[in-house]
Amino acid sequence: MGKKIFITLGSQKFQFNRLLKAVDELCEKGTVDAEDVFAQIGYSDYLPKNFSYKKFLDRDEFSVEMSKAEIVITHGGTGAIIGAVKKGKKVIAVPRRAKYGEHVDDHQLQLVGQFKELDLICECDDAEKIGEALENVKNTTYKSYVSNTKTIVESIEQYIKSL
Repeated sequence: MGKKIFITLGSQKFQFNRLLKAVDELCEKGTVDAEDVFAQIGYSDYLPKNFSYKKFLDRDEFSVEMSKAEIVITHGGTGAIIGAVKKGKKVIAVPRRAKYGEHVDDHQLQLVGQFKELDLICECDDAEKIGEALENVKNTTYKSYVSNTKTIVESIEQYIKSL
């Protein structure tokens, strides 16, 4: 048994077969222990052969899977990334690409790049490199996520008081 891996692909109506196939191949080769992997595959139509998955998880199921994981592999969605880093997980983000029918545009490339620049996550710009990303993330320490919500609320309150 190695480090538990949770793959979350969101709930938008786009497939992300490319990423699932890449992880499935790692499990088939024995590079990744399939027993350690669980995926929420969303609208993907590729069904993993070597690891457990479910199309969608309710909030409680999602929370349970997230809590078990040491590593979270996700698409480049802001909510998915922030949700995982807030819980102290090591995150590998693979941006969805329009050319593969995974999204309408390539905005996730920029989002993932920004999170990488902040040293919060491991960026994996190509699903074929997910094995390298898994090795890198195991040996890397990332910064902790610090929310600035309190600061924003306080500045709004100060502004309202000044009116």
